[in-house]
Amino acid sequence: MCITGSLTDFSLPEIFRLLGKGHHTGLLTVNTDVSTPVTPNGVCYVWVYRGRIVAVDSQLKHLGLIKLIAQHQWMDRSQLTQLSESLPQEQPLGTYLQNHGLLTLQQIKWLFQVQVLQPTCTLFQLKTGHFKFSHEVKLPMLGMTGLSLNTLGANLLGLRSLRNWDALSDKLPDVNAGLLSVTGYPRYPLNALESQVWEYTSGTVSLREIAKQLRLSVKTVQQIAFRLMAVGLVEETPLVIHTACPQSVDAIATPLHPEVTDQPVSHSFLHNLMGFLADKSKHLPLRAA
Repeated sequence: MCITGSLTDFSLPEIFRLLGKGHHTGLLTVNTDVSTPVTPNGVCYVWVYRGRIVAVDSQLKHLGLIKLIAQHQWMDRSQLTQLSESLPQEQPLGTYLQNHGLLTLQQIKWLFQVQVLQPTCTLFQLKTGHFKFSHEVKLPMLGMTGLSLNTLGANLLGLRSLRNWDALSDKLPDVNAGLLSVTGYPRYPLNALESQVWEYTSGTVSLREIAKQLRLSVKTVQQIAFRLMAVGLVEETPLVIHTACPQSVDAIATPLHPEVTDQPVSHSFLHNLMGFLADKSKHLPLRAA
């Protein structure tokens, strides 16, 4: 089964949130007309396992991890090729190399940062493109370090590093709306500004007022709010606006005089009223029930 769409309709943070909350497994293919370091051929592949990103590559040959190891001369390319042929089917290459003492944990973490973290954050800069998520896809063990990143955590990191928000400007929450916490406490470590905005997630204070209280620009608060929404910590909620009546009920409502309420309705008035209603009904358009 495949899910396809446009990045203008569904932003990458929204896609990642869907994959993370549903604990999906499969391959996310992002196609764009723009050539970037992460999409040199106009395409990027992101493998997800149970809502966690396990590998990112610009090709389907799964050779990106081997190239990185060989480039830093941590292992010989021929040795890596030989090992890849004997690699257990259900074990990532990075895990295999670490278990056999061929790479250290620090080297594995560095590889994961270069192979997964950096390209994923770069993807958030894409303004246009199309995506496809396929469920029936085998995981690329040869291109996996054995480490993974929750797609919701990827949202937090990617949006924090985003400098140009033009592609997400129409996704930002309304400045007159509030934020309502959907969890008792943050599941992710928040930075200073995110923690300050988190204190206003009772659903009773507008983003405009939050910006005023924290002495931040409204745009900054909108972006922080979107980050909190992208990781499933808060939801945008409309605020109830109370408008004052021009006069109180007591001032304009007076009881009818007893003489008026006791006065019977004349037969002539009822006859004229029934005639008026019958005449009006002839001109009303028919409407199906």
